[in-house]
Amino acid sequence: MMTILELQKGYREGSFSVRQAVESFLERIKKLDQRIGAFITVCYNEALDQAEQLDQRLSRGENIGPLGGIPVAVKDNICTKNIRTTCASRMLENFVAPCDARVVENLKKAGAVIIGKTNMDEFAMGAASGTSAYKKIANPWNLSKVPGGSSGGSAAAVAAGFAPLALGSDTGGSIRQPASFCGVVGLKPTYGAVSREGLIAFAPSFDTIGPMASTVKDCELLFNVIKEQNQSNGSDTEEPDIENSHKNNCTGAFDAGMQNMRIGMPKECLVGLDQEAAQIYLRAEKIYRDSGARVEWFSLPEIDACASAYFILSSAEAASSLARYDGIRYGFSIKDPQDLNFDDLIRSNRTEGFGDEVRRRILFGTCMRMPEFAAYYEKAEKIRKNIKQAVNRLFGRFDLILMPTSPVLPFDIKEKHKYLHNENQLDKFTAIMNLAGIPALSLPGGFSRTGLPVGLQLAGDYFTEDKLFRAASCLEQKLGVYKKLPCLEGDQA
Repeated sequence: MMTILELQKGYREGSFSVRQAVESFLERIKKLDQRIGAFITVCYNEALDQAEQLDQRLSRGENIGPLGGIPVAVKDNICTKNIRTTCASRMLENFVAPCDARVVENLKKAGAVIIGKTNMDEFAMGAASGTSAYKKIANPWNLSKVPGGSSGGSAAAVAAGFAPLALGSDTGGSIRQPASFCGVVGLKPTYGAVSREGLIAFAPSFDTIGPMASTVKDCELLFNVIKEQNQSNGSDTEEPDIENSHKNNCTGAFDAGMQNMRIGMPKECLVGLDQEAAQIYLRAEKIYRDSGARVEWFSLPEIDACASAYFILSSAEAASSLARYDGIRYGFSIKDPQDLNFDDLIRSNRTEGFGDEVRRRILFGTCMRMPEFAAYYEKAEKIRKNIKQAVNRLFGRFDLILMPTSPVLPFDIKEKHKYLHNENQLDKFTAIMNLAGIPALSLPGGFSRTGLPVGLQLAGDYFTEDKLFRAASCLEQKLGVYKKLPCLEGDQA
């Protein structure tokens, strides 16, 4: 698959038109996605219309933008005007947003082509993309394996060559874990660096929209388009949790080396880590040492409590966020309410509209907000506070933290229920960044003996995405993993 720069070079030189490129991606989706399940909605007509408009602008010598003519897949919990946004739930199966999310507005201004809405775990609740109300998602590297979740559709779309770029959302690792399982690059930005306006909420104090791509450079280019810019007119104040002081500029990050960059590696990451993933993790350590970085092992005992604290807090927020979907004001309504009273009608609507996992989290989150369970919620909040303090101390000592992305390799789709109620294990290395609000990037680190991708994760201090791209680029070039693509049945030999 071509990179962004290669596609744009082809447009400028007239090697192919935007329409021809978009048609080739749409044809690939039509041919192969029946087996992958990456998309809920494919925007055939809309994408081709947009491509023709961009070709006309190119013919007039106009600048079509930093992502001009580049297809982008958008996770189906991010609102798109005139295109349905379902959250992979029966509850929103017919919902069409009246306006675009802020990130989608930014994409369109940059000339990107919205190629479709990607499948996901229902309301972003899951770690294996197995809770969608519509269809399962398969890992392009092995169709019997899960792609990770909840942004599994976005990760699979990039890995399968359906789109060069995709947007996902990350609440406890939902961009990074599927990026690891599908062998692509995924960034969870600093909380507040990217607008959440138009993102259908799961847990608002954790949710973050981020980019996914096949290379670090492409991921950086997409991030630079969707991130919030410092506005002199004060327009950012419309969304209070956007940091107006954000001035992160990643331009030039790829020209800098690793000399004397301080990288920390938590000892706890080796506990319970898959053996092959551990070998790849230690190989990354050697690459960074050989590149001039100062690498040091340290202890981070707080990591063991992060996933549990995250689950308690995010479930409590989810119970509140999803309370609006009662089938009367919003969402799915049963066809024949008969003589049901008001309470029974709402109960029926929510029982049929939500899947098992969403109902489980609503019930658990509701319990955590009751007085008799207050001690658990308060302890989780205390852990979150302690994590933020620990992170502040760490980044006085290190520039970046290097960790595995997932403690396990992609597992069989038939085994997803084994992990569904044990997400503490799957979120072990990712939830800490969401609790603290810091940025983290997952990139391909290598492959297992059976050919499954294994991800590595870099985390940095607030608004230091430039350092993440710099360090990830070094590792990407040394490993050369990004040059390897899955071979899907139906591909040209």
